[in-house]
Amino acid sequence: MSESLVKVEPVALLPTQAGCAVFLGDGKKSIVFYIEPGIGASINAVLSGAVPPRPLTHDLFCQTLEAFGAEVKRMLIVQVEGDVFYARLFLEAQNEIMERKIVELDARPSDCIALAVRSKAPMYVLKEVWDQLDDMSEVLEKMRKEGDSW
Repeated sequence: MSESLVKVEPVALLPTQAGCAVFLGDGKKSIVFYIEPGIGASINAVLSGAVPPRPLTHDLFCQTLEAFGAEVKRMLIVQVEGDVFYARLFLEAQNEIMERKIVELDARPSDCIALAVRSKAPMYVLKEVWDQLDDMSEVLEKMRKEGDSW
């Protein structure tokens, strides 16, 4: 991929009083942002290999994409304003009634991650955004030592 992107993976999802802290990392640095607890549970279920008895909302969305010949290609965090993160979800579709089409959608990073982990799609942060975010690796280690891990 381009030098202007940093490939990341979920490093940890930890409960907080207000929801869920999502730590994304590249092996050298970790960033954090906060999401709703339900979406955190949805992401964590996939990462832990749990299979719900019925499809969750993100599972349904992935099944719908598949039914229309589309798939999640990648997610990209493109901007941060204060505590608000902005992301883009990239889909690729091709079926018997439509030629290959790439679609870029504005979406919450939490939803993008929930869909990307289900689709095994790569996750990225724009390098200029990544470089301006603080490394939260020490905070993550402190939270893990306090036993707040899921």
